[in-house]
Amino acid sequence: MAMTVGDFIVGRLLEWGVRRMFGYPGDGINGMFGALNRAKDKISFVQARHEEMAAFMASAYAKFSGELGVCIATSGPGASHLVTGLYDARLDHQPVLAIVGQQARRAIGGHYQQEVDLAALFKDVAGDFVHQAAMPGQVRHLVDRAIRIALANRTVTAIILPSDLQEMPYEEPPRKHGTIHSGIGFSPPRVVAHIEDLKAAANILNRGKKVAMLVGAGALKATDEVIKVADRLGAGAAKALLGKAVLPDDLPWVTGSIGLLGTKPSWDLMRDCDTLLMIGSGFPYSEFLPEEGQAKAVQIDIAPSMLSLRYPMDVNLVGDAAETLKALLPLLNQKDDAWRKQIKKNIAEWWDTLKERALVDANPVNPQRVTWELSPRLPERVILTSDSGSCANWYARDLKMKRGMMASLSGGLASMGAAVPYAIAAKFAHPDRPVIGLVGDGAMQMNNMAELITAAKYWQNWTDPRFIICVFNNEDLNQVTWEQRVMEGDPKFDASQKIPNVPYHRFAELIGLKGIYVDRADNVGPAWDEALAAERPVLLEVKTDPEVPPLPPHITFEQMQHITEALMKGDPHEAGIIKGTAKQLLRALLPGGEDK
Repeated sequence: MAMTVGDFIVGRLLEWGVRRMFGYPGDGINGMFGALNRAKDKISFVQARHEEMAAFMASAYAKFSGELGVCIATSGPGASHLVTGLYDARLDHQPVLAIVGQQARRAIGGHYQQEVDLAALFKDVAGDFVHQAAMPGQVRHLVDRAIRIALANRTVTAIILPSDLQEMPYEEPPRKHGTIHSGIGFSPPRVVAHIEDLKAAANILNRGKKVAMLVGAGALKATDEVIKVADRLGAGAAKALLGKAVLPDDLPWVTGSIGLLGTKPSWDLMRDCDTLLMIGSGFPYSEFLPEEGQAKAVQIDIAPSMLSLRYPMDVNLVGDAAETLKALLPLLNQKDDAWRKQIKKNIAEWWDTLKERALVDANPVNPQRVTWELSPRLPERVILTSDSGSCANWYARDLKMKRGMMASLSGGLASMGAAVPYAIAAKFAHPDRPVIGLVGDGAMQMNNMAELITAAKYWQNWTDPRFIICVFNNEDLNQVTWEQRVMEGDPKFDASQKIPNVPYHRFAELIGLKGIYVDRADNVGPAWDEALAAERPVLLEVKTDPEVPPLPPHITFEQMQHITEALMKGDPHEAGIIKGTAKQLLRALLPGGEDK
């Protein structure tokens, strides 16, 4: 049998090092799936329950493996379903290739069934490279360019393959005018700023007496370098959500997360600093950074487009985080620990506050108790994922990262529905590591329940069976409910916010997983012990109180005014709000105090 275009593409992907693809089949992509079948598992195909989930898996696989993520789908709705997950990769700067089918070339333009203008559809999310193949001799350079651009630019690219083209005999491009003869291979360059710029940055950092650092996902491979520079500068360091695993939280100068989901020590760090060093972060909320003009500032980022975007920087350094910090370190003067003494005091007090908040009684279980009990039980080398929603507050604040752990979530897109596909991708990237995902009941109902079936299908192939999905069941789209109250001064709108009560643990049991249900605070810790000791994947469902507020690190007068307005307008859960907020605020103001 002659090599088809589909066979050639599969072979070319193999040459590029691709060994895994996530997706869902359909007749518009049958030629590629036939080629994958003939390749006899040289490329492992992971069948998601939905194409959107496959794209999330490809994004997360790129994050956790450091390799290209690849997803594949059929024409029409299959391709369009990929878009949300692809935007997750694009906004978090992850290299992902989407391969999608299209109607036969003769039918294009004829309002044919499932005919969608896919080049137009993907033009934004895969804007660096999206092309539709027209001839067999064209696919070689389409594959090569799509992969090289995805890897080099850390972005999403897409190849559109008409169904009839996939089955055609492959032809190499002839050696003549109007043809392209491409090759494989890409190694990222060593990018470091010029010495003059490094000296200018060092001059600013050396003059600073109160240096604050903010690290993001771009610093994930630079932990040792970040620590050395921080120690040299006597700095404190806050972490953007995507940079949660950059620094272990047992370092007494690490203030934890920043922003609405962040910590008070991170707020204090930015409020009081006179110098800011930002490394590999696109943290979007300027109100949590120093006031403009307060601090002299230096930024390091591999992407020039991200420089001086959140704060007006005095020196911008284009470069890889680790390499740039290595070059910068010899130029920095050793500072004393005067600034750090206050930072350490703030952090110690904050952890006490979090403990007090987590132990506050609730109806029936305080959601913060769930992550507080998990934190000391986290296994070595665990990989953590979180969905968007109120669970992300507790993920951000309560889980203490240690060296060797990994963690991520949908950052730039902040999409619901990513935690379970992220966790599944983590298991395929590292089948020997335990994985724990935190999910709200809204995201679970939206699309995560179906992906438990994917876990049930594949888990026996994983070296370490520990795979735990924890569902916060509060029958409420809780983050939005509190945003309505705090940001808009509007009461909870039950018609939009209240969701059905579903026995998630029983669903897990129906498909062969282990289910655990908790509705008492004292049972949370033992439930985590049971889940971590299980010999198969676990769905841990905790019945949590929706009226425990995910308090921001700094409560403004305007925010308190909005809560008051929501109550005056007749919030249907007024009593619970008052009680829950009062308890949490009391713990914030008087750590260790008694509830009144």
